[in-house]
Amino acid sequence: MLAILEQFGLRWDGTPEYQSRRTAQYTDALARLTTAGLTYPCTCSRRELSPESRYPGTCRTGARHPGPAAIRFRMSDGPVAFEDRLQGRCRFDAAALGDVVVRRRDLTFAYQLAVVVDDAEAGITDVVRGADLIDSTPWQTALQDALRVPRPRYAHLPLLTEPDGEKLAKSRRSVALDPGRAGAQLWVALTYLGQSPPAELKAEAPATLLDWGTAHWNIDALRGIRTRVVTD
Repeated sequence: MLAILEQFGLRWDGTPEYQSRRTAQYTDALARLTTAGLTYPCTCSRRELSPESRYPGTCRTGARHPGPAAIRFRMSDGPVAFEDRLQGRCRFDAAALGDVVVRRRDLTFAYQLAVVVDDAEAGITDVVRGADLIDSTPWQTALQDALRVPRPRYAHLPLLTEPDGEKLAKSRRSVALDPGRAGAQLWVALTYLGQSPPAELKAEAPATLLDWGTAHWNIDALRGIRTRVVTD
């Protein structure tokens, strides 16, 4: 992934961090949550839970079975709200979300906790990502508040989908990125982002496309849009 980013002219500040090397930081954050009474062990198996619905809180008052347990973060009652730069005011019912896993039963730390700890330590001020992750944001803002770290600003971009509404995927024969056509594919990306790049830029190098996109970026073209259908 890092090589693909470089081939498309995208760079980053500092040295890339790997979550596999940050177990100590996640362990410390989990300990703080546990001391505050905000976690509990859960021994429910996947077969006992429906992937389509929220976790019903089965182990909130005690683990259901003996054996290895995941650790869940105890969501408070009431609404969880945040202001998204593109999607506006987003409000979720904490009870409907359920208690999220922050460490799996194999002792691996889960995404929701890891990304909160990583963003806070890195001083991230703005998170820009696809709208398919907007439902994860209330868990993350709740964890940020519990750990007393700043909330970054969020902007959830429209997600590109197939005509039937499904996400792009290799299994569905979606077209893969081609570094040999990086400039042309960046032109297509800017078009789907509502930025209307000039046609003559299709043949330019990635740096030229990125410079144009930075100079002409219009965030208003994306407000309130959750998905965009890929038509070619």
